[in-house]
Parts: sequence; C-alpha cells; structure tokens
Amino acid sequence: MITFPNAKINLGLNIVEKRPDGYHNLETVFYPVPIEDALEITGRKDAEGGKCHLKQSGMAIGGNADDNLVVKAYRLLDKDFHLPPIDIHLYKHIPSGAGLGGGSADAAFMLKMLDKHFALHLSREQLEAYAARLGADCAFFINNRPTFAEGIGNVFTPLNISLEGYWIGIVKPDIFVSTRDAFARVSPKRPEISLKEAVLQPVEEWKELIVNDFEESVFPQFPAIADIKQELYRLGAVYASMSGSGSSVYGLFKSQVEGFCQLFNASALAYQGQLRG
Repeated sequence: MITFPNAKINLGLNIVEKRPDGYHNLETVFYPVPIEDALEITGRKDAEGGKCHLKQSGMAIGGNADDNLVVKAYRLLDKDFHLPPIDIHLYKHIPSGAGLGGGSADAAFMLKMLDKHFALHLSREQLEAYAARLGADCAFFINNRPTFAEGIGNVFTPLNISLEGYWIGIVKPDIFVSTRDAFARVSPKRPEISLKEAVLQPVEEWKELIVNDFEESVFPQFPAIADIKQELYRLGAVYASMSGSGSSVYGLFKSQVEGFCQLFNASALAYQGQLRG
C-alpha cells in the first residue's frame, strides 16, 4: 500500500503569550500544499531484524531510522493492536527543517495507512488522538484541510477558506533555523486583528494584515531568508511569508512564474505548483 503525505504552510503565525510551563501559546492557520513525500508499506512473513524496518530514499534525513516519526507511528499502534511485521519505504521530497511539516505529515499518513491496511476501524477522533501523541501539528494532517490552530498549535478549528487556483512558489535555502532559538528571540504579543478574522479577508490585503512573528527573530540572524521573501514580492507574489519557524519561504501568485525553480536552484531548493481547494 502506498500513500503520498503532503506538506503544509502557515498562513500567519502569532506568538501570543508564554505559558507557565515554558511553552508558548500561538495562533496560526495550517493550509495543505501539494508538495509530497511517498510512503509505502509491505508485509513481511516474520519479525526477523525487528517488526518494523524503514528504508529511506530521496532527500537525506538526519538521525537514526528508529527515531523517524513513521516508525514511531507504527510502534504506537502496534502497542495497542499487535500489528504484523512490515517494511516501510519512505521517499523524501518535502525538505526537512523547512517549516513545512513533512515529518508530521509522514507520521499522520502512516497512521491512516496502517488503519486502512490492517482494518483497525479507527475513528477520525481516535486517529487525531494518536497523531497528537507524536507531535503538536501531526493531528492536522488527519483531516488535512485548512485549519485555525491555537494553544501550542494543537487546538484546531476548521476554516472555510480556499486558495484554489493560486500558484505557490516555495523556496528552501540551505540554512538551518533552530526552532528553540526562534522562540527564545521572539516577543509574544497579540495581533490587533485576530488571525482567524484576517485570513478571511481578500488575499490582496494579507500583506498588511497577516504576519509570521518568527520573521522578527529569524530575519536579523539570516538576512538571506529575508531576501528570498523580497524576491518573491519582486516576482509578483500577492502575499509572501516564511512558513513556521523557517527556513522555507513561500509566495502566492495569481499565475505561474516562468522559470521559477531555475531562479533559485543555485542556492536553494525551489518548488512551484497550483493550489487545490
């Protein structure tokens, strides 16, 4: 069985307050985008070498394979349902450390695929609960539709918005941004206009209404990321922003940009595609 986990972007991201437990409450809108990994599982006759074996290809992934979220997703369900042994092949196309949620998407799609493949008959609520145990934004990918997120990014409200027909350009420079450092350097504050309200305004107005608070802390450290945002506007983006804590930056365009990927490929990974509803 094979599935294709997709990425997400953040439409705005406001760090509204620091919590007593040291975490931050935030507001953001998750929106699915059609840049995808490929995830396949096949059965094995025995558990020799472990019940779950992961093979990775495509973009390199750091760390031990046993720590990959797709393996953790399998083990999470295996603990409750005693799953048969499987082999997993993960082809990475969504860049890591990009603010695009690639690892979270892989984990959530793994849960959904295991549920279907082994006929576990889990409800959406159950799948979301399992996903939340793997990461704050993992549960978003269970329903995989535009969502307003608050709390630590784990309290969801579906949003009736659509960017269907817009073209998105995503640029991921070869820069690592520490999420921990990005949080440490940001000053929590509530926006004058609620993000839930702002995102319902015409996209042409977003430039003046919607911000990613992480840009305030990341751009001074990494001016090259700020330069990418300005270049996207120069190319005609209606709205451009860093996604999550970076380092990827995206632009929304009303039409396809000729030669978009070639403009950035010398120093960064670049992707362009048309958004679905």
